[in-house]
Amino acid sequence: MIDFKNGAFIKLKQADPGALGQNLYAQLLPDEKIISAYKGVRDYVVFTDKRFISVNVQGLTGKKQDFTSMPYKKVSVFSIETAGTLDLDSELELYFSGVGKVKFEFSGRCDIVEIGKLIASYVL
Repeated sequence: MIDFKNGAFIKLKQADPGALGQNLYAQLLPDEKIISAYKGVRDYVVFTDKRFISVNVQGLTGKKQDFTSMPYKKVSVFSIETAGTLDLDSELELYFSGVGKVKFEFSGRCDIVEIGKLIASYVL
């Protein structure tokens, strides 16, 4: 489970959803579609058309995985920060009522504005 008091994922890069393994696909609903995926060193985040799923890969072999599902409808406030000229990272902060905050930092190619639009389409 994400630590909502210190929930931060740093330096996520765009990833191929097909390369993330069968455990992820087992979590999806039959009509749920993956929009985009971002991977850190081991952990990753997947944005679908219904929620985003944060995956914490654990152990030496990485077979143990924690899936935290966060529906967009539970987001009370969110913030995006676009990349700049010298600071090439973009950020997404999500606040969940009664739970806390999660912060994602993206490096490299990431369309943070599109992610913001996706979240806004479900939250607003």
